[in-house]
Amino acid sequence: MPRSARLIAPTARGFAPITGNLGNALLRQDQLNEAAECLQRAITLSPGLELAHFYLAEVRRKQERLDEAVAGYRTALALNPDREVAHHNLGAMYMRLAHPQAAIACFRAAIRLRPGFPEAHTNLAMSLLTLGEMPDGWQEHEWRWQVSPLAEAKRDFSQPQWCGEQATGKTLLIHAEQGYGDTLQFCRFASLVRERGLRVIVEAPSPLVRLLSGLRGVEQVVATGGTLPPFDLHCPMLSLPLAFGITVDSIPGGIPYLFADSAEVAAWAARLASTTQAGPRIGLVWAGSTRTAWPAAAEIDRRRSLPPALLRPLLAIPGLQFYSLQIGGPPAPAASPLVDFMHEMHDFADTAALVTNLDLVVSVDTAVAHLAGALGRPVCLLDRFDHCWRWLAGRRDTPWYQPLRIYRQPRPGDWDSVVAELAADLSELSEGWRAALQNSKPPIDAK
Repeated sequence: MPRSARLIAPTARGFAPITGNLGNALLRQDQLNEAAECLQRAITLSPGLELAHFYLAEVRRKQERLDEAVAGYRTALALNPDREVAHHNLGAMYMRLAHPQAAIACFRAAIRLRPGFPEAHTNLAMSLLTLGEMPDGWQEHEWRWQVSPLAEAKRDFSQPQWCGEQATGKTLLIHAEQGYGDTLQFCRFASLVRERGLRVIVEAPSPLVRLLSGLRGVEQVVATGGTLPPFDLHCPMLSLPLAFGITVDSIPGGIPYLFADSAEVAAWAARLASTTQAGPRIGLVWAGSTRTAWPAAAEIDRRRSLPPALLRPLLAIPGLQFYSLQIGGPPAPAASPLVDFMHEMHDFADTAALVTNLDLVVSVDTAVAHLAGALGRPVCLLDRFDHCWRWLAGRRDTPWYQPLRIYRQPRPGDWDSVVAELAADLSELSEGWRAALQNSKPPIDAK
């Protein structure tokens, strides 16, 4: 314990609030062990000191001691059920522990106490969408624009936002938001907009422009930050499901909806045939973008990314040819048989041409998984325990991409079980792989 903490260590009950405040100060400085010691002392001195229980739960959350964090928030709420932040943070822990129903109850309790609580509304949206409760989920998802960093990125157009109303002949600007994967997943709605009689312009990050230019029904794709042509209406890309009233059963399932350039696909086909070994071709992605400027997203990235050394059981399977699709992140295992052309990839259209020549993509939850799914390629998604809402609870398949199968951690952080299950499936199916592809079946059927 720091000297400042030792100075207020008397056992008198009256010192409990002071000790608790010191614990909170240490928590804010990320001195977590010292903070925990102070807060536990405060609770010993005064077991009914609600804020000490709350702050200790915050410490345990940061220490990834999730069950202890849940217990701490519950104790704090038993002492003071009117602290909306405690309800919200308890809900966030239930999300981490893959208990969406319990999380929903907590977020609704927080909102009852503070109706304009944007973080609670946004996390409620994620929990509802996880359970496939999409109409309510999409509505709550509009609160994302009041939560940093999206609050700072919200576009201030003079044109109104399109909400699905009749607007035949009008020009709609669909603008990308958040990450590459979100854009690849939700750009499919552009063709539905065109079917309603609107002209469609898409604004997207420059690495996606060339690929998205082939979207059906899109007249023009503009790079983010470029000069926009005239338009009458606009819509953020992830608000399109709300505009269309999308449910689990009405997700547009036309796969593929993105296509690589045919000449580039042919060039890669010839190159792979002449320079790599025969056998089924499998692309690998083991880490996502670190997103250090967005702390909450960076924390998720640490959980969704897989230590590359754990890939060795896959790479040891005979008869399979592995290709790295990884950009950045930790390097591949030493002396691995991975073929790596990624230094030649300048945008997603380049990667799409290579991926189209692969038999399977194995990826953590990152943009390449969406790219392969949108191209109609079979995907094995290696997913963290507290999965993203888009993959839905209790499923191994997904209505977003029919040829995708999910391999999810059975416990938080347990990548070994995920890799072992996939390795067993690939080993069992490797000899019959080409016959399965000739019959137009995914290499791994959803269980």
